[in-house]
Amino acid sequence: MSQDSLQPPTRILVVDDHPLVRDGLVAIIQTQPDMQVVGEVDDGEQAVARYRELQPDIVLMDLQMPRMGGIEAIARICRFDPSARIVVLTTYKGDVQAVKALEAGACAYLLKSVLRRELIETIREIRFDRLWRKRLPQEIAADVAAHVLDDALSPREAEVLGLVSGGNSNKAIAALMGISEDTVKAHMKSILRKLNARDRTHAVTVGLRRGIIEL
Repeated sequence: MSQDSLQPPTRILVVDDHPLVRDGLVAIIQTQPDMQVVGEVDDGEQAVARYRELQPDIVLMDLQMPRMGGIEAIARICRFDPSARIVVLTTYKGDVQAVKALEAGACAYLLKSVLRRELIETIREIRFDRLWRKRLPQEIAADVAAHVLDDALSPREAEVLGLVSGGNSNKAIAALMGISEDTVKAHMKSILRKLNARDRTHAVTVGLRRGIIEL
């Protein structure tokens, strides 16, 4: 008899704001006799509260949610319990978001498109400490490696880029941020250099793809 079979069922908390996604995750997990869904919530605030209440073995965490997103929820859960085992499940391929999630304390980052193939295996690896390094999908890991030596955008630059994505002019951004138009232009020059972008539109495209900004 294997060691895994001697263990009690792995208790799992599912966190996602889409009911159909939660139902699909529960359906996948329910096919496994050694796993049990002990809770379902639809935002980060509830995730933190339910984690404190339930103390699950594994959390399956979406990133894009109302009220409190997944990255903040991961950070709060891990401050409460540094040994928490959290798997990010997302449609989002941005390397910046992946790094932020792992830095916040997530153990793995899986794309929802590969859940049926990889979810159960990942849960077992994390539950029984067989996942010795944090897991990223190959395409995201390649992006992370490609940008590891890049200069990161400062919080101010990310804010400027976010406002650019909303269609704001330099003058409008200056007014919204309470800075001079020349300062906005200097931020944009730095943003274009750091993102290797041709122009403002390209910078926004790169920022969205990499998860630096969100629409």
